[in-house]
Amino acid sequence: MHIYRTHTAGALRQSDVGQRVRISGWAHRVRDHGGLLFIDVRDHYGVTQCVLEPDSPAFAEASRVRSEWVVTVTGPVVARKGDTANANLPTGDIEIRIEELSIQGEAGELPLPVFGEAEYPEDIRLRYRFLDLRREKLHKNIILRAQVIQSIRRRMVDQGFTEFQTPILTASSPEGARDFLVPSRMHPGSFYALPQAPQQFKQLIMVAGFDRYFQIAPCFRDEDARADRSPGEFYQLDLEMSFVTQDDVFAAIEPVLHGVFTEFANGRQVSPIPFSRIPYSEALALYGTDKPDLRNPLLIADVSDIFTRDDVTFQAFKKVVQAGGVARAIPAPGAGAQSRSWFDKLNEWARGEGAAGLGYIIFEEENGVLVGKGPIAKFLSSEALQKLAVRAAVKAGDAVFFAADKLARAADLAGKARTRIGRELGLIREDKFEFCWIVDFPMYEYNEQEKRIDFSHNPFSMPQGGMEALENQDPLTIKAFQYDIVCNGVELSSGAIRNHKPEIMLKAFEIAGYARAETEAKFSGMLNAFRYGAPPHGGSAPGIDRMVMLIAGVENLREVTMFPMNQQAQDLMMGAPSEVSAKQLRELHIRVVLPEKEKA
Repeated sequence: MHIYRTHTAGALRQSDVGQRVRISGWAHRVRDHGGLLFIDVRDHYGVTQCVLEPDSPAFAEASRVRSEWVVTVTGPVVARKGDTANANLPTGDIEIRIEELSIQGEAGELPLPVFGEAEYPEDIRLRYRFLDLRREKLHKNIILRAQVIQSIRRRMVDQGFTEFQTPILTASSPEGARDFLVPSRMHPGSFYALPQAPQQFKQLIMVAGFDRYFQIAPCFRDEDARADRSPGEFYQLDLEMSFVTQDDVFAAIEPVLHGVFTEFANGRQVSPIPFSRIPYSEALALYGTDKPDLRNPLLIADVSDIFTRDDVTFQAFKKVVQAGGVARAIPAPGAGAQSRSWFDKLNEWARGEGAAGLGYIIFEEENGVLVGKGPIAKFLSSEALQKLAVRAAVKAGDAVFFAADKLARAADLAGKARTRIGRELGLIREDKFEFCWIVDFPMYEYNEQEKRIDFSHNPFSMPQGGMEALENQDPLTIKAFQYDIVCNGVELSSGAIRNHKPEIMLKAFEIAGYARAETEAKFSGMLNAFRYGAPPHGGSAPGIDRMVMLIAGVENLREVTMFPMNQQAQDLMMGAPSEVSAKQLRELHIRVVLPEKEKA
C-alpha cells in the first residue's frame, strides 16, 4: 500500500465498500458525537468522512487532530446507512472506519476558517492566501480558470494558431499606462521595461513570416486597481494574424469565445455567431458607453430637438442644447408604479455622479390621452409630450429620465443611469452572455487638459482611408480599424488592423505630437522591420482574468486570481514590494530618493 494514499478524498464510492484504503488530506471538520469521532478529510479532489470509536488503537492520536491538520488515515470503506448518507457529497454514501491515523502536519490557530464561505476582510484573505485558496468556492474558481485556459489553447490550435513566447524584459513603450521599470546592472542608467502587452513583438512575429500567433501572455502595468483590473499584472489571450481584414479577425476569434463560454455556460445562453457589430458613435448614442451591456433592453434616445421647441419652456435643458450640448432620454418601463422616494434616490445618485440631478417625467393616461407628471412635465406642451413618448418608446405607466450636458458627459450619465435603472427594475437578464463588437473607433481625440490631439485607442492602428485621410481630413473625424469585444458590459479586449506602412505610421504619430525623429527612436525595431516587407496584419487580446470572472459569475478579479495584490499593489503574503540592500542598489548604480513627506 502506498505510504500516503491509495485513493483521493473524492474518489471513493459505494462500489469500493469492503476495500481497505488509505487517503491523505486536511482535516476539514472534526466532530465528537458522544464517543464516535468524525474527521472529514479533504484534499484537492473532494471530502471523505472518516470515523473511529473510542476503543480504536488510533483514537488517542486522532483525538489530537484539529481543523486543517494534515493527516493520513487507513481503514476499510463501509456503507453509510439510511439517513446518515449525505446526498450533497459525491462520497456521501460511504465512510472510512479508521484503523490507523498518522499526523503529517499540525496547524496553528487559524486566522480564517477554511470550512464554510464566511466573508473575511481583504487583508486577512490576501495575507493568508494559501488558506483562502483551500476554501471550496475560491478553489473551484482557480480550477475553472485553468480549465478555461486549457479550452482556449485547444480551440486556438484548432483554428490554425501556433503558440509563441515573447520577451518579458523589453524597452519602454507608450502603451497608455505606466511601465514597470527594471534597472540594468550591465548598462548603468538604463532600464528595461516589463511589457504592458506583447504588442510590438507580435507584430514583428508577423513580419518574420509566422502567420497565426497566439500566447497566454502576462502583461504588466503600473496602474491603480479596480474590481475588473488587477494592479501590476494580468493575463490575456494575445493573438495576431497576417493577410487579414477586420472581418477575418472576427471570424477567427468568435468561435473561440463562443465555444469557451458555451463549454462553461452551466445553463446560461451565449450570443450566437456572428456577434453584433455596433459603431462607436452608435454605442454612445444608444447605450451611453462603448462597453454596452446588451442584456439590458433599455435604449437611450436623443431628445435634444424636443427641448428646443417653442412649446417647451424648460430653460435648463434648452440652454444646454443651444450651447452645443445634448439631451438624452432614458426610458424606465413600469416605473410609474414606483414611490416618490424611488425617484428621489435616483436623483441623489445622479448628484453623487457629479450631475445637477436626473430629471424625469412619469406618463399616465387621462381620458384616453397620454399626459406627463413630475417636475419637468409642466414645461412641455401636450404635443411635445407625445413626441417625447414616441421617441423614448414609452407608454402610460412608464417614466423617462433625462441627462443634459455636453455630449461626452451626457452620454456617460445616461449610460450609467441606463444600467442603474435596468438593475433596479429587474430588466437585466442574468442567464445570458451577450457579446458584441464595438467598431469604427475615432483614431484621435482632443485632450482638453493639455490642449492637444491624442491617440484615442491603440496608436499602432491603421487609419481608415490610410495616408489620404491623415493628410486631408480633420484628425478628429478620422476613424480607425480598431475594435473592442464586449460581453455583458465588460470590455474583454481591444484590437486593430495594424498600421504596417512606415510612412503612414510616422504621419499618424506626427498628428499626435510626436516628432519624426522621436517616433523613429521609440519604435526603431518595428519601423526598421516594416521597411523590409511587412504583411497587412491585425489581432486582438481578450483578457483571461475578465473572461474567467464572467464565467465564474463574480465581480472582482481577486476571486479568480491565485495570488492577487491588494488595492495598493502590495503582495501582503510575500511582503512585496520591499526594500533592498545597499549592496544591491550599488550593483545597479541606483540611489533611492524618497518623497519629502516620507523622509522623516
